[in-house]
Amino acid sequence: MAWEEQQPERRRQAGRNSKKSRSRGRAKRKERAQNREFAWITYFFVILFIALMGYLVYFTVVRASTFVNSPYNQRQNAFAERVIRGSITDRNGNVLAETDAAEDGTETRYYPYGSLFAHVVGYSDDELGTTGLEAVENFELLTSNAFFVEKIQNEFNEQKNQGDTVVTTLDANLQQAAYDALGDYKGAVVVMEADTGKILAMVSKPDFDPNTVYENWATLNSDEENSPLLNRATSGSYAPGSVFKIVTALAYMRQNSDYSSYTYDCGGSITMDNTTINCFGRTVHGFEDLRSSFANSCNASFANIGLMLDIAGYRQTAEDLLFNSELPSVLDYTKSSFALDEDSPSSEIMMTAMGQGETTVSPYHMALITQAIANGGTLMEPYLVDSVTNYTGTEVRKNVPKSYGRLMTSDEAAQLKEYMCAVISEGTGSELSGRSYSVAGKTGTAEYSLTDGEMTHSWFVGFTNVDNPELVISVITEGSDGSAGGRAVSIAGTILDSYYSS
Repeated sequence: MAWEEQQPERRRQAGRNSKKSRSRGRAKRKERAQNREFAWITYFFVILFIALMGYLVYFTVVRASTFVNSPYNQRQNAFAERVIRGSITDRNGNVLAETDAAEDGTETRYYPYGSLFAHVVGYSDDELGTTGLEAVENFELLTSNAFFVEKIQNEFNEQKNQGDTVVTTLDANLQQAAYDALGDYKGAVVVMEADTGKILAMVSKPDFDPNTVYENWATLNSDEENSPLLNRATSGSYAPGSVFKIVTALAYMRQNSDYSSYTYDCGGSITMDNTTINCFGRTVHGFEDLRSSFANSCNASFANIGLMLDIAGYRQTAEDLLFNSELPSVLDYTKSSFALDEDSPSSEIMMTAMGQGETTVSPYHMALITQAIANGGTLMEPYLVDSVTNYTGTEVRKNVPKSYGRLMTSDEAAQLKEYMCAVISEGTGSELSGRSYSVAGKTGTAEYSLTDGEMTHSWFVGFTNVDNPELVISVITEGSDGSAGGRAVSIAGTILDSYYSS
């Protein structure tokens, strides 16, 4: 009887133990769930912290100078109150921009070379802001790395410190030669070092005098016909004409491993779907291969090549050469455009293949493509500032050449170089043969108006000392009649002769 009486109590105790066990289980599960939630929150804030730190590093290294140099950044006013704006010089120490400080404290920005460096150096004006290198290097020019004792003394005496000096890669003698050679023509010239990317000269015309930009602002800003404030070297958007045959030839080479066996019999024109493409001057070139088509700049042959290309591959080649892409540049620029797609008609394909149609490019961009060819397919990042020093000449920062990227293989570059040599030795650029220096290049004429007869832009791109490339040059002149297609070649020759004779 006693055992029977104990059973209900044992069952009740077991029930209570089971409830406690389930309760503990629920508590543990709840605790684990809470721990997981806490862990997720912890991970979230750790990732957020890492992201913020990463962005802080990125901002400091990459974006800080952009914000500091922004014309909307009011901190610049504070810099200017304590620092006399530093000088800008060419690579040989010639002063391109400096600040004259009078005894009464007034400061005047002065440009000793007047309009010679107007677009690349730019201007700095209290009312109009800054352009060109004056804008790009604004932070450096308004920073003083003078000896700290001198800075303390100046602060104590309530005197301004002298800003740092920006030493450019520009060469005043070469810039003058390019400026003089371009003469009264509208156009632009870019000269670079082939193996470093240093920009030695950049000229754009029409131009302006940065010393009087404020006084003449209304006239300069309203002159739509000449656009003197536009840097045509980087922001000019032109039909490339036959210099674009570099791109078309490369696309054909990539799509046809037997490209050396290409042949075409030029009769002076080609017609497809009621569209006729004429060779320049209606010249009949006769039987040609790819090399002679390139050397003679045969429009009919290249229109024929365009019709043979896979358009998607053609577009990819153009984009490999930075069409429709961002360009490496510290100055403002206009993107180049390649507009063909799978739906483009044959007429547009033929026009594009010879450098007309909707294709546009800047002289600066063509200089980059040419530099990559000269440098074995690798584009060196172009730059305009060699170093920054304090006003006594002590170096603060030094830029060194670096690769931007490979635009083509070394074999492709070597083949294009061979074709460009043929342009000079036996083709449309023969005017540049027989000099004290060797040249490889490509000429171009781009029609843009038929209102009063055939009007063209004249192009030349090339490089010197072919076996060990030295200078890269890109030249365009606007608005010549059809008989002056070689004007850019003559200008390039004058510039290069000046450089090598000195």
